[in-house]
Amino acid sequence: MQPYASNHLTFFKPEPTNDLGAVFLDTGISAGFPSPAEDFKEERLSLDRELIKNKEATFFARVSGQSMIDAGLDDNDLLVIDRSLTPQHNKIAVCFLDGEFTVKRLKVEADGVWLQPENENYKPIKITEENHFVIWGIVTNVIKKVY
Repeated sequence: MQPYASNHLTFFKPEPTNDLGAVFLDTGISAGFPSPAEDFKEERLSLDRELIKNKEATFFARVSGQSMIDAGLDDNDLLVIDRSLTPQHNKIAVCFLDGEFTVKRLKVEADGVWLQPENENYKPIKITEENHFVIWGIVTNVIKKVY
């Protein structure tokens, strides 16, 4: 992936691959009582095919900051962004606002468009005619590291 960056997000364009995918256990992993090992079925799963619906319009970006932690988007998470999707109320979007990229939840109301953070320590941003504002793409998935 070739990166390009802004102050708050680092973007990556997916590279084509002929990878057959990793082994996928098609059983569901129990978070409660263990299930017998003989119940699983092994298949191949490609994360590209699973997470990317429109290759030409899909980008990845790494989150920087804490404004969306209550939506499950933590610092350093990797976002999957589809630029071909239509922005809608309540979707999480990557936006270009006054020269900076940001990720927020879209709130479309009678009095205008708001960018809603998902952290009580941040305030919503009302979009006005004075803003240079573009909805760059819609977040479809988040990839997290678990330590």
